Amino acid sequence: MDPFDVTRGDGPVVLGVPHSGTFVPADIWQRLTPLGQKLADTDWHVDRLYEGLLPGVTMVRANFHRYVIDANRDPEGVSLYPGQNTTTLCPTTDFDGEPIYLERGAPGDEEIETRRLAWHAPYHAALHGELERVRARHGVAILYDCHSIRSVVPYLFEGTLPDFNTGTNGGATCAPEIERAVFERTENANGYTAVLNGRFKGGWTTRHYGRPDQGIHAIQMELAQKTHLASEDTPFAYDQDKAERLRLHLKDILEALANLAPTLARKAKENPGSAS
Repeated sequence: MDPFDVTRGDGPVVLGVPHSGTFVPADIWQRLTPLGQKLADTDWHVDRLYEGLLPGVTMVRANFHRYVIDANRDPEGVSLYPGQNTTTLCPTTDFDGEPIYLERGAPGDEEIETRRLAWHAPYHAALHGELERVRARHGVAILYDCHSIRSVVPYLFEGTLPDFNTGTNGGATCAPEIERAVFERTENANGYTAVLNGRFKGGWTTRHYGRPDQGIHAIQMELAQKTHLASEDTPFAYDQDKAERLRLHLKDILEALANLAPTLARKAKENPGSAS
């Protein structure tokens, strides 16, 4: 199994999809508990949800499951949300805080490093390469990192998660025009709820690549899975009617980002080092 797949386009937007993969190597699979083997914390069908929405878009998709190694965590193991419950680079619990490995099955430091080199590093090398290619072509690159999660996960957050959760690390990872364009469209989406920089402010991918002063803008979208799944539990089936309704809004968001790119590129050329 290759660590990633790349669908290359000629437009300014790059989609990162780090958590829709379900591949787990056999030696890891046999050490998972039945709960771990459920793979419940997958970003189910997110790649399908965004497929075909924007002509010319590039997608970089991780094929491995986040239980192998989490492609949206700091490779040094630094917590994204100090003081809050979260999962680690190589998770040993699920989103409910329950163990996913059999006794003595969790990876040690040496195995974690092996997994990083085999899976995490190649995915990010591919993503970095596509962002550099796109920036060279357009003067800017806009990374839109695609995620989803159950709408109710008490271990991670209180209450029910809004449908659209936009993250820019407090506006640090992209130009304000990008943040505004995305959040306004989610806030005005009829029948949906939205928040900006709420519980999910953008993971390591968004924070690592988002360098607006260097022409790379990054934003994370965390969708509540009730927006496009028939059920947020087994078998995690894709709901075509829900998804098509949602895809109209996602398409509008991606088109807005693509349309912003020429203006951002012009501003960057006129004002080198400017965040917008």
